[in-house]
Amino acid sequence: MINGAPTDNNAKLFKQGAMGVLGASDYTVAKQYDTPDWSPDKAQQQMEQAITSLGDDGFVGVYAANDGTAGGAIAAMKTAGIDPASRPTTGQDAELAAIQRILAGEQYMTVYKAIKPEAEQTAELAVALAQGREPRADLVTSQVNNGTKDVPSILLTPVAVTRENIQDTVVKDGFWKAAQICTGQYASACREAGVS
Repeated sequence: MINGAPTDNNAKLFKQGAMGVLGASDYTVAKQYDTPDWSPDKAQQQMEQAITSLGDDGFVGVYAANDGTAGGAIAAMKTAGIDPASRPTTGQDAELAAIQRILAGEQYMTVYKAIKPEAEQTAELAVALAQGREPRADLVTSQVNNGTKDVPSILLTPVAVTRENIQDTVVKDGFWKAAQICTGQYASACREAGVS
């Protein structure tokens, strides 16, 4: 596990969510690191340490809390002569480099949080609050405890982007254009995956 910055509450929540799933699975977390500043370089160093400690065959995949840390973990695997396609690696944020790594088979998936619904619901909430009104009852869907109190929250459903749904997610939404993704070495992978 290559987690996010220990100073970022989001990283804490991502880690809790991942452990909630991994803890209930048959998998054991062999090594776990918190990555200062979400640094890809530090994530690469952490993954190098994990490979040194566990050996080339001592792990089956990598949970990386975002695409930058995933890129660092993948770089460490490549340096160690490990084919990243043989070790599913996660990410988050649907960064361009991650989408390209997914097409190339180096990264298994990224978590995509569509901007348009986030922006629309945030704007609706902000307008209601600015006008001194309570937001629509169906807008606030949850309460999230921030360590001090329960905060009314709008929780949207994230989407796992894999090679099979790049066209129907990040391209369809206009988050990335096919022309941005399908450059140079990724052009043939785009054709194979139906990204256009």
